[in-house]
Amino acid sequence: MSITQFKNTATLKLDESNPVAVPLGEPVAVASTTSVERDDGVETGVWECTPGRWRRQITAQEFCHFISGRCTFTPDGGGETLHIQGGDALMLPANSLGIWDIQETVRKTYVLIF
Repeated sequence: MSITQFKNTATLKLDESNPVAVPLGEPVAVASTTSVERDDGVETGVWECTPGRWRRQITAQEFCHFISGRCTFTPDGGGETLHIQGGDALMLPANSLGIWDIQETVRKTYVLIF
């Protein structure tokens, strides 16, 4: 068994930064992450995203805890828009596609279950 620990998640320097895959207008959000993917289909990490609007493409189920920032998520199919801020947590079922709108840079810890 291997234990993964991320220390000081609010200030941890993140390893990778890239523009989001499917931006919806300007500004184009940039996502940064540090993560560990295990052999059993679980990925965990710290993720940060700058302001912008974009489509969520992850089909895995995800638990995430928002450390800081402010955003909304509007699920496809007419679901209610979620207003999210630092201190909030979400459990997104598999295939939860929709629109992220980041108003203030967000940082979260997450677990993806493939």
